[in-house]
Amino acid sequence: MIKPFRVDVPQAALDDLADRLSRTRWPDELADAGWDYGFPLARLKELAEHWRTRYDWRAHEARLNELPHFVTEIDGQDIHFVHVRSANPDALALILTHGWPGSFLEFLDVVGPLSRDFHLVVPSIPGYGFSGPTRERGWDAERIARAWAELMDRLGYDRYGAQGGDFGAGISLALGGVAPDRVVGVHVNYLPTRPDPEAGLVLSARDEARLDKVRQLMANRPPYQALQALTPQTIGYALTDSPVGQLVWIAERFAAWTDPATPVDDERILTDVSLYWLTATAASSARLHHDAARGTKLPCPVPVGVAVFAHDITQSVRPLAERLYDVVHWSEFEHGGHFAAMEVPEPFARDVREFFLAREPARG
Repeated sequence: MIKPFRVDVPQAALDDLADRLSRTRWPDELADAGWDYGFPLARLKELAEHWRTRYDWRAHEARLNELPHFVTEIDGQDIHFVHVRSANPDALALILTHGWPGSFLEFLDVVGPLSRDFHLVVPSIPGYGFSGPTRERGWDAERIARAWAELMDRLGYDRYGAQGGDFGAGISLALGGVAPDRVVGVHVNYLPTRPDPEAGLVLSARDEARLDKVRQLMANRPPYQALQALTPQTIGYALTDSPVGQLVWIAERFAAWTDPATPVDDERILTDVSLYWLTATAASSARLHHDAARGTKLPCPVPVGVAVFAHDITQSVRPLAERLYDVVHWSEFEHGGHFAAMEVPEPFARDVREFFLAREPARG
């Protein structure tokens, strides 16, 4: 059963947040620390004070409720999603999947442009926001993809496309493997390509530089990733108890992964952080790092489109990507980072539209 859903956070939760922020116990900081030791104290105090005194969750909540929200149970898990139908009843449907530390909020700025040509389904990953917390172990990319296939079936979509970045990319590619007869194509804006000595490829200087970046990341695993992949419950205690802890855990990723020329504004960051905090899903969202690393990886036989943004964590190497997928579309963007739909919504939407209309031209 699919039920309408309305975003309505209890006032007591907002009052508790304000109270906790007012009682933050701050650490000291070296006078010349900069970013050498982590997120700078002055910047975090600025964000926390904004959150406590100027940020208005109710205003953002009202804007969210302008969209049609729904919830349904699949595989024992509540699944929240936004469903926006195009004015064209014959339009192709797209399912757009976010990653970590994002949320369905990533796609707010592209819902309008894309819904002119497509029906849109924008779910929250199990364990994230209004789809959380998860109640069982094992919610890896394949299991989520199977839930997405069931969701699209319940909504009556026989043919559809899948788009995603970060974890959303892996889930979308898995959906292509789970339902290849229904998925017309998969568009991703994040596709890590690891060095493959067995490939025997002669790569350009640019591609070799991209692989060097990947090698550096592989040799120096980011601390957040290690903690969430190995002990998500442990880090979950701190993030669920301290709003400033949750704030810096996410704000640091936005600072590191976005293009300085196209930053995500503080209000949008605080809305994303608020969603994690108000739903107490720090631990359950972190479990995806743990379960995804232990899950299986299905082959994706459907056409794949790749959008590469210059300031993302890594940039894909096309010859390596083509060894793994049927890459039929490739775009390179000078601006934009890991949160492309938020940073550069117009180029992002244009690329998604171009890829999927080439797969299945608009009718009606």
